[in-house]
Amino acid sequence: MMTKNLKIDRTIALLKRMAFLVVLVATGVAFVNSATNAEVKVRSYYKGSKTESSVGGKKGSGGSSRKGTKTRDGEQRPGNRPPPDKDFEPGEVLISNPPGGFEDKIKKLGFSIIERVQMKEIKMDIWRLKTPKGMTVPDAIKLIGRRFPGATVDANHRFDLSAGKKGVFPQKAIGWSKVKARCGRGVRIGMVDSGVDLTHPALQKQKIKYKSFHDPKNNPASATHGTAIAAMLIGKTMSNGWSGLLPGAELFAANMFEINAQDKTVGNSVALLKGINWLAKQKVHVINLSIAGADNKMFRNATKFARKKGVILVASVGNWGYKKKPAYPAAYPDVVAVTAISGKRAIYSMANQGKYVDFSAPGVNVWTAVPGGGKVQTGTSFATPFVSVLVGLDVARGVKPIPNKLRKIMRKRIIDLGAVGRDSVYGWGLINHKRTCMS
Repeated sequence: MMTKNLKIDRTIALLKRMAFLVVLVATGVAFVNSATNAEVKVRSYYKGSKTESSVGGKKGSGGSSRKGTKTRDGEQRPGNRPPPDKDFEPGEVLISNPPGGFEDKIKKLGFSIIERVQMKEIKMDIWRLKTPKGMTVPDAIKLIGRRFPGATVDANHRFDLSAGKKGVFPQKAIGWSKVKARCGRGVRIGMVDSGVDLTHPALQKQKIKYKSFHDPKNNPASATHGTAIAAMLIGKTMSNGWSGLLPGAELFAANMFEINAQDKTVGNSVALLKGINWLAKQKVHVINLSIAGADNKMFRNATKFARKKGVILVASVGNWGYKKKPAYPAAYPDVVAVTAISGKRAIYSMANQGKYVDFSAPGVNVWTAVPGGGKVQTGTSFATPFVSVLVGLDVARGVKPIPNKLRKIMRKRIIDLGAVGRDSVYGWGLINHKRTCMS
């Protein structure tokens, strides 16, 4: 009898162990899935969903562990990012318009050539170089600067995509009435961003030309951010009443973002310059730049050439916080800088601030398209299209494409917010420029 009871006790104990292991394995699977999802989320440098409260990534295999800081507006910001001027492609430097005989001379210094890009529209001849083994990027810049004093040298800086609650449609957010499908016909809008899902119902059969400038060795980045911006700009009217701001306009979309060998979403200066050059060739009226990064010498020069070509650049001020350094390209004099406010006209809590801020527009809890459907988005990225479409309309009508002239026109139609006049938080104020369609 004792033997029988002992066997029963052992069987019960074994079953308990098995049950514990099943729970442990299930928990482990759930944890692995959670970690994998977190790694996928962190690939994008903007976040606009209240549900994305954890973005810790995997460690090892060249990956990184990133934690996000949740803001009260619901946007997730990447943590542990280096300062913008220190955030560049490792082991790479750029030089523009070097002197004759440069190739032989630079090779003798131990550099190798990754690529050479001749950009006729913005009058730049960019050489992308690999630094000698053991040489840091700052040291390489100093060395090349000494050997070739007349040329422009810089790092290959990286740029961010500047990106819960009930969302509001773009038209309603700005107080514009419903729009006809042909509204904006004749306006040519450019954008440099991530990829665009051309199969999305909001973008199907719209006038879109798309070209990617990511490194062919890498995969293009997620199309989430680019699809959202493209749909805000020219998305067609949907059955639920949602529509883009200028559905009749033509969009030229350039992708500059990719997934690199470390499984991170990156977009560098070379890809950005290629995109700007292509868009200038398309004779667009305005270029929407919902991105933010460091002051790159090559891109600074490119903004000047774009102005001379009659192309207006509109950029988001960045989502780094009010105490951070200026974000570029928004802080360049030839770029119109846009910040984000909520429906209650409060400044977006993570928006950059500074003397370079020009105008405010809705950018908190804006409902827009993403691959597979729609989503509430928050960030200065989503404020920028409101100004871009107004600038595009003005230029297409014949207003001279001069940044200060367009600023002056828009200043006459704003709602002053914050301190009287222009301030470092809201700029001149909330745009109150009623859209008049071209058709």
